[in-house]
Amino acid sequence: MTQKKRNEVKLANSSSSAPMIQKAKKKKSVANTKKANIFNQVIISNGEDATQKFNHISKGKNIVEPSNDNTDQMDVDLATAAHFQEELLMDILSRLPVRSLLQFKCVSKFWNTLISEPYFKMKHLNHAKNDQDSQKFLIAHRCPKDYIWSMYCVPLSSVQPVEDVQKFDCPSNPKPCRCAIHCCYDGLAVFEVPDNLDKKSSILLLWNPSTRESLLLPPLEFPPEGDSTFGLGYDSTSGEYKILHIRDGLGSCKLPSEILALKGGSWRSIDEHPRGICTVLLGMRSLPFVHEAFHWIAILKKLKCFVVVSFSISNEVYGEIPLPKEMLSLKGNTSIGVSVLEGMLCIYSNSTRQRNETFKLWVLKEYGVEESWTRLLTIEDPWICNVVPKYRFADGEVLFRCLLHQQSGNGFRTPSGPFVSWPRLDGIQNGYAFTESLISPKSLTY
Repeated sequence: MTQKKRNEVKLANSSSSAPMIQKAKKKKSVANTKKANIFNQVIISNGEDATQKFNHISKGKNIVEPSNDNTDQMDVDLATAAHFQEELLMDILSRLPVRSLLQFKCVSKFWNTLISEPYFKMKHLNHAKNDQDSQKFLIAHRCPKDYIWSMYCVPLSSVQPVEDVQKFDCPSNPKPCRCAIHCCYDGLAVFEVPDNLDKKSSILLLWNPSTRESLLLPPLEFPPEGDSTFGLGYDSTSGEYKILHIRDGLGSCKLPSEILALKGGSWRSIDEHPRGICTVLLGMRSLPFVHEAFHWIAILKKLKCFVVVSFSISNEVYGEIPLPKEMLSLKGNTSIGVSVLEGMLCIYSNSTRQRNETFKLWVLKEYGVEESWTRLLTIEDPWICNVVPKYRFADGEVLFRCLLHQQSGNGFRTPSGPFVSWPRLDGIQNGYAFTESLISPKSLTY
């Protein structure tokens, strides 16, 4: 065969195979287009169809309409791609603020289902705990003119403007003559307001300030008398939230304490400390919760010294953590308290000597190890007293609440001066740092 004939044969073969190649490429392109668009179809769909597709994707089932073609492998690829896209969407949404997510629930039934899932809510909470922009501060403020209490939710991030401050009414009672925030944890707050039916008595609510949802808690078995305080925490062993209520035992070591498991539905008294030590609240408004245990100050009567008492939320076992040795040597008119900053247990003291006010703060860097107590901060200022640490910023600066001698009521400051990122609020106030979350209080009772 001559070279000319060879070239003619080669050209003919090439011409006859071109349509086949083009057809194969077109088929592959169509498959890729379907794979890219299938998740978008699920997202923008409304009604029952979107939910059914979502359930099929989650179970790895085929979501493509049946046909006469052999498309089994394509169905698997499409389902895998759609599932991957759904995980990607969930990861993106979990990084958004609660306010945006509540709006996005209206996009479609699929989005509403996704954002409402318990798994997504916990994923969002775990991300928010490490996100500076998700840290907020809840303030209870009493107007000095009409003595009506209001609530403010203010940002703790320096990049968020003052305009982000939100004011909203107290739950259950829009114009209470008194109210109290007892503690915050995982975006939830234990809140006390007057009973609408009996103004002389109070009711307890579990409230999510971010979603405005609340749950009426059962009445206490032992109503508060004098100083008492609450703590809220999560028991990973039983998978439920619990609230602890203790009363100041400075005058007696026999005052009962009680605990509420939200799935249990009623308060239950707990055993006394086996050593019979006395609880000393000293103005504490909440029980710090860290390492799945509540903490407060107590007196060892035999040794006549203070100690930090811990109470495990799961097995309800008491423990003791000695104070820093430097604190044991404090003299003069001194009060002490316990707090939590950046997930670490803290001890602080307020002392007055010759009209000089001194605040000291220690942090327990390694939980349970006495030698790891480290002095974090000392403030000497004659114009402030009753300092209580509230939050530690990313740069290490501490936000604290204090009583200002030159003004009535409390103020919020840092060691460098007044905290001016919020609008000025005159009047009695208290506040707690909390993390934004989607957790519904009513979903925790079953």
